[in-house]
Amino acid sequence: MSSLPFITDWHFYAVSIPAVILLGVSKSGFGAGFGSLAVPLMALAVTVPDAAAILMPILFVMDVMGLAAFRRNFDWPLLKFLVPMGLVGTVIGTLSFRLLDSHLVAGIVGIFTLLFLAQRLLFPPKPDSPPPPRWLGAILTAISGFTSFVAHAGGPPINAYVIPLRLAPVTFAATMSVFFFVINLSKWIPYAWLGLLDLRNMATSLALLPFAPIGVVIGVKMARRIDPKLFYRLIYLGMFLTGCKLAWDGFFAG
Repeated sequence: MSSLPFITDWHFYAVSIPAVILLGVSKSGFGAGFGSLAVPLMALAVTVPDAAAILMPILFVMDVMGLAAFRRNFDWPLLKFLVPMGLVGTVIGTLSFRLLDSHLVAGIVGIFTLLFLAQRLLFPPKPDSPPPPRWLGAILTAISGFTSFVAHAGGPPINAYVIPLRLAPVTFAATMSVFFFVINLSKWIPYAWLGLLDLRNMATSLALLPFAPIGVVIGVKMARRIDPKLFYRLIYLGMFLTGCKLAWDGFFAG
């Protein structure tokens, strides 16, 4: 058995390095469309709570880079609504964490994601369609904070509310980068209280940290240059893959 303080199994890094790069692309350019796949991918080699804890320092670095890249493009009025609702979800996640089966939560998020995509496909919104009601946005954003806390899978619920608002790609990416910066920052004390931020997980996180900027740079460039229609199609693709993976892990795997 290795005496090194971090994970040395190459199988872990074979799935974790692509997961970190994918998370970077998602965090900076696609509003967590693909990023929710990171924990399920890493869970092929470690437990879901360990995967979530290992990603904490990496998420912090990515969030700071995203804020720097999009510092002039935030939708502040929208954030004033989203952030408090998201924090309500993290509080619920903290209080219920030890009572939850994280795979079941992931499966529920996956089914919800696929239902949202089916609704968008079967009943596509018209150009003059009104935005979703605020009460629905509050529920979805709180769910986002909750699922983000449990499995870093906060993207699909909040995307279901924000995508219909039809923000410009850069504004969408910037607003999501601020939202998840606050939500991820709020997790540190609860994660420490729950005993997830141990030496092994933090040392493993540092080993993966050099791969974080790669995905962020790719995502920032794509968000600034991509056609809005293609941008949202890629988000839908990311949500579809995420939904399938989370649903499989929650209800069929193992």
